[in-house]
Amino acid sequence: MVKISSEEHRKKALQLGTIPIALVTVSDSRREETDENGQYLKRQIQKARHEVVAYRIVKDEASQVEGVLEEFAKTPARIIIFNGGTGISRRDRTFDVLHKRFEKVLPGFGEIFRMLSFEQVGAAAMLSRAAAGIYKDKVVILIPGSPQAVELAWKKLIEPELQHLAWELTR
Repeated sequence: MVKISSEEHRKKALQLGTIPIALVTVSDSRREETDENGQYLKRQIQKARHEVVAYRIVKDEASQVEGVLEEFAKTPARIIIFNGGTGISRRDRTFDVLHKRFEKVLPGFGEIFRMLSFEQVGAAAMLSRAAAGIYKDKVVILIPGSPQAVELAWKKLIEPELQHLAWELTR
């Protein structure tokens, strides 16, 4: 059996071309014009020559978070990014709702996110429930709602592996 390196995987993944991505902002107060994180992610996705195929802002209510997951799982998106609702306050429900839906968990995402976050915010990084997993052949990524966390997740974790993540689901 021939082993293929992750670098070779990334090269093969480039053949996928544009990756369709869905974005969800979980917030009780944001609207599209005040959704700094959603606007940032849209710009970065377009800059990386990928496509936002769905976008929604939902309240931090279990039924809304679960409903948008089901809706976006039916879209062409290969990656669904949720930002917000991953902390430990009473209103933070994103992790609780979505983590139990994962068919496969990608524990490394949350582990590496918290490690990188620790460099920025110290021990407060342990309060993050950033996570990723697979649901209905989609990569679902959960990131905190602070602009610094969204930028960190995009630049250090999501963008560098976006093609590779999407490609792995086709194998």
